[in-house]
Amino acid sequence: MMYGALWRVLPGPAWVRVLLLLVLAAAVVLVCFEWLFPIVAERMPFNDPNVQTGAVGIPAEAGETPR
Repeated sequence: MMYGALWRVLPGPAWVRVLLLLVLAAAVVLVCFEWLFPIVAERMPFNDPNVQTGAVGIPAEAGETPR
């Protein structure tokens, strides 16, 4: 339904509409990679590269406090 409305709003013959849709899709992807994804990535917990280790470099066990 929404795609039909978008198709009817775009000007020109079919090949111009297809070209415009490709340019619009590329713009959306660019905006996502340049601005949206970096903002979201800052809030993701799996981006924390820190690993807590014990005194000899062995990963600390759950519940063990690092020395």
